[in-house]
Amino acid sequence: MNEMMSLMRETNTILNGRFKLTSGKCSEVYIEKFRLLENPKILNQIGKLFYKELNTLSPDIVLGAAVGGILLSSVVAKQFGTIGIFAERVKGDMILKRDFNIKKNSRVLIVEDIVTTGGSIDELIKIVEEKNAICIGITCLVDRSKNGLENFKYPFFPLMKYPSKTWEQKDCPLCEQDNPCSPRGRTGK
Repeated sequence: MNEMMSLMRETNTILNGRFKLTSGKCSEVYIEKFRLLENPKILNQIGKLFYKELNTLSPDIVLGAAVGGILLSSVVAKQFGTIGIFAERVKGDMILKRDFNIKKNSRVLIVEDIVTTGGSIDELIKIVEEKNAICIGITCLVDRSKNGLENFKYPFFPLMKYPSKTWEQKDCPLCEQDNPCSPRGRTGK
């Protein structure tokens, strides 16, 4: 966790302001993951941090979600010596494209970037289960949920917890009349 926070501080990843998150919630904190992911040297360090925490899992496949999960699944897969694939949204649904496949009984590690509600992870779990594969664990760069997400039916290993208060847009004290929180990096959800 300290290594992750050091990297986030070094890259000015934590922003303060008025933000609408991918989950649709509003927050005064935004974690701009691409300040971390844009630098190959730091991305490689992150891959090593994931491996250090998860080296006992032995995945056959590392699965992420576009866009941040493309880079993360690749760098984590490299550490494990396996393949990294990603799902992407088509008309709002998370699916595998590009001839990616998950074979029955494959051991799959799900990698996510920043987690607030866990909605994207639930969609990735559904893909793994529909392929009759085995989800051996879920990880992320940062769990920013208020109380930590423990509601997955598979082990969850966030590299770092950074609790941040969020609100539904209709209840958001940050949103001003006719001036709602600004969206950042939304993925078509």
